[in-house]
Order: sequence, then structure tokens, then C-alpha cells
Amino acid sequence: MISIVWAIQIISALLLIVLILLHSPKGDGIAGIGGASHVFASQKSAEKGLNKLTGIVSAVFLICTFLLGFGIIK
Repeated sequence: MISIVWAIQIISALLLIVLILLHSPKGDGIAGIGGASHVFASQKSAEKGLNKLTGIVSAVFLICTFLLGFGIIK
């Protein structure tokens, strides 16, 4: 059972790295000073889906981390 959780942990870690690298940069640059950065802040549907998938994978990673860290799975 512990090897299955380790496999899920490793797969979710690698998938999380890829998903985070796929995100578009959110740097405001100099537009963040005057508050003009919110003019172009609309999200496309692909980016919303990517955000949702990243959240799900990070939740799986976090659950596996707690299971393995606290020794719940033996």
C-alpha cells in the first residue's frame, strides 16, 4: 500500500511541475503601480481549466505528503 502512495506522490509531483510551468506569467510589471494591471486580467477558459487541474493535483500531492509524513499508511 505504501508503494502505491509513493507512486501517486511522485507522479503528482512531476505533473505539478509541468502544470505550473504551463501557466502564463502573472507579473504586473510597471502597470501594477497605478492599478492598470486589472484592465487585462480576464482569464480564458483554458487557463481556468489549468488552474482547476493544478489545484486538484496539488491537493492530491498534499494528501499523499500527509499520509506518508505522519506514517498513517504502513
